[in-house]
Amino acid sequence: MKALTGVDPDRLKEEKERGITIDLGFANLFYPEDNLTVGIVDVPGHERLIKNMLAGAGGIDIVLLVIAADEGVMPQSREHLAICQLLRIKAGIVVITKADLVDDDWLQLVSEDAKKFVENTFLENAEVIPVSSKTGFNLELLKEKVRSLAVSVMPKLIDGIFRLPIDRVFTLKGFGTVVTGTAVSGTIALDSPVEILPSGIKSKVRGLQTHGKGVDKAYAGQRIGLNLQGVDRELLQRGDVVVAPDRFVPTQAVDAKLEMLKDAPVVKSRSRVHFYAGTSETIARIIIYGSDEVKAGESCYCQFRLEDPVVTLSGDRYIIRRFSPLETIGGGAILDPHPLRRKKKMGTDDLELFETGTLQEKIETLVKRFRAQGCKISQIEGWFHVNLPEIASTIDRLVGKGLLIRSHDTLFHKESVGAFRDSLKSLFKQFHDENPLKTGIPKEELKARLRLEIKAGDEIFDLLPKIEEISLDKEMVRLKGFQVSLSTADQGVKGKIVSMLNREGFQPASKAELAKTLAISENEAGDLLKLLTQEGSLVRINDATFISKEQYDRMIGLLRGFYAKKPEMTVAEFRDLLGTTRKFALPFLEYLDSHKITLRIGDIRKFVLK
Repeated sequence: MKALTGVDPDRLKEEKERGITIDLGFANLFYPEDNLTVGIVDVPGHERLIKNMLAGAGGIDIVLLVIAADEGVMPQSREHLAICQLLRIKAGIVVITKADLVDDDWLQLVSEDAKKFVENTFLENAEVIPVSSKTGFNLELLKEKVRSLAVSVMPKLIDGIFRLPIDRVFTLKGFGTVVTGTAVSGTIALDSPVEILPSGIKSKVRGLQTHGKGVDKAYAGQRIGLNLQGVDRELLQRGDVVVAPDRFVPTQAVDAKLEMLKDAPVVKSRSRVHFYAGTSETIARIIIYGSDEVKAGESCYCQFRLEDPVVTLSGDRYIIRRFSPLETIGGGAILDPHPLRRKKKMGTDDLELFETGTLQEKIETLVKRFRAQGCKISQIEGWFHVNLPEIASTIDRLVGKGLLIRSHDTLFHKESVGAFRDSLKSLFKQFHDENPLKTGIPKEELKARLRLEIKAGDEIFDLLPKIEEISLDKEMVRLKGFQVSLSTADQGVKGKIVSMLNREGFQPASKAELAKTLAISENEAGDLLKLLTQEGSLVRINDATFISKEQYDRMIGLLRGFYAKKPEMTVAEFRDLLGTTRKFALPFLEYLDSHKITLRIGDIRKFVLK
């Protein structure tokens, strides 16, 4: 690698002493004629260091499969190639190193073996280039072939949400904590806020480098170094992910498509495996859908229940290895990063759609899952490994077709709206029949009623205005067209309540006392008091105390008269002004304070009503 790039990626003392790569190393090739920089991740070749190789392979677009001319294809070469195949790396070159150590016939034989080795893989038509770092043989040719592949690579998701799996963490004196990785999506700029998951640490980009140079902005596909502000080195590790804040949710379960290698052992459902995604590694228990096991060369849908949280999106690739002995046995694509609790009768139709469907079908299926509580657009953006403009245009098409209904930043599926409308109408009809004196259901009460069915939160009130039959009036929800219909007896009771409270002045009967005097239930008294308050006949002081509007206006008039002569008033003066007791004076004053009619300063009140 040093002969190719001029940089020795082996940075550890042990690596230099033993002459082998132990951990990830980094270098780059610069092509000035194209203003092109190719970042290179040098991964360990030894079979015992595959876990380190996996941490560097996730962001790779092109692979240089290195085979030593004096050794030929090694067992770890097979595992490396299988991993690259499972990760869906699209292009590469087979490089035969140490060409100077063998004669031409042997070199030809090794090259033929290498071509046979990569048959039926993504490297089947790749060039096989023998090189020598000692003599410089074919190094310039290799550089040119790398350039040719690099300019044809499909770019990563520059318009996606920023996501950088961390592969290295270290401290620089005078700068603090630095993390490096290959950005898999999005862009990042100096001073940008970031979040480190799964720990949820918030920080800011204090410094930014790519390919060893300071920059103001970096993009998906680049090797990036981030100097993070105010984060201790000990809090971070390989496997963490630097992301745009508040967009991703770590998960400890994923539904996936699994492809087993042709020489893999049988894996039984509920077995433990090593699970690798991005730069993270954890232990997982595999749940195989529709079967008790999966055999070599087979594929299946499954769920991985993870011992540690990871950050992954639908469309990401992963690798699994046997729990013991450690060997790569399969991998595939994450389909659902936040799966449902799946019952046997549910089947896996949704997973098949997440695997093969269009983005429109995937988004529609996801929104439908959230039923009447709706799906935030930000949830969709943090669910699929897709550019944001593509998600936005797909949502616009679904809304335009009437399949999705949008309210602010929340989406509802038309089927969910229809089913919810029917159940809501039934709920309100029953409520109005049972509570003819109530004008509707308070919003918080409605949330509590619905939470049992759909786990409703505040998002439910984004949906209500989309339902024509429902009226949302401030804090009250009712069927449109519903009006309180009072019987003749109720009308008479209403009049009696107003008369009693008007007569009692500033020592009004409580709700319980009114109910007892009028021989009605306390609930009925409460409904009538609320109704009279809405009509403007009464003023509610607190849950138990109401006064007539006539007496309320009289109280305000008395206050104006008092304060015209004196700027301050004590509780005793207020009590005497109303001709009441302290028992009633205190709740009246609390009402006046809370409605900014009076202002309490210590033990006195000032008049602030204009």
